Amino acid sequence: MIRYLTVFLALPAFASAETLNDDLFTQLSAAQIVVLGETHDNPAHHQTQADIVAKIAPKAVVYEMITGAQAALVRGDIMLDEAALEKALGWNESGWPDFSIYYPVFAASVGVKTYGAAVPREAARKVMGDGLVAAFGAQAGEFGLAAPLDADQQIAREALQMKAHCDALPAELLPAMVDVQRLRDARLAQISIKALDDTGGPVVVITGNGHARPDWGMPAAIALVRPDAAVLTVGQGEGGVVPEGLFDAVLQSPAPAREDPCLAFKKP
Repeated sequence: MIRYLTVFLALPAFASAETLNDDLFTQLSAAQIVVLGETHDNPAHHQTQADIVAKIAPKAVVYEMITGAQAALVRGDIMLDEAALEKALGWNESGWPDFSIYYPVFAASVGVKTYGAAVPREAARKVMGDGLVAAFGAQAGEFGLAAPLDADQQIAREALQMKAHCDALPAELLPAMVDVQRLRDARLAQISIKALDDTGGPVVVITGNGHARPDWGMPAAIALVRPDAAVLTVGQGEGGVVPEGLFDAVLQSPAPAREDPCLAFKKP
């Protein structure tokens, strides 16, 4: 199992904090890998991530949202120019929420090595035809992709995928969508371990709450390959709602105004 900081530090499991505080920063600073979850379109979540990065000064930041090739562009003076960095990354054409809400994290990371863990679309599509092992490549077995999930977790994951897609997906697509999620978890774990090995850490990971959850997300994949790594996971909730998953700490922010994401599925 992964050696969570809750084993030897004062932070209790499933801790909830309304705001960042010195005690939590102490816990974060002691970790080798700090996994910061988010709701992607919540600006407050990204500001919290930026505040943590600025405070603990990691050696590396791993992003779910960019590829390794894109990460190579994130260096030098371009990090000080929001418009130039967005253009170099092609961010606003990528499908992610507007770059302006993510930029504070990049601005807090000037001088820090950047890693990209995004799974290219062609690799995600490969899961559908060739399976997880072929899509991931070397180390697939080490990261747990060669074995099926236990039945209860498979059912739970499929239910979450259906809920996330407004109950509008054909049921036969759900197993493949769970496999793509597992692929992304494993890639995030693989790149995070590489970042730790390259830099000595600490490493901060910027990713969605679903990937950050330690019970079955990317921290669980890290545990298979690097069980002695000191990993701390932070989930971010909205309006008092705690994200699913057994996080070491949960921070709360207001929910932004947003349209019902399921409206598109309800239109005739």
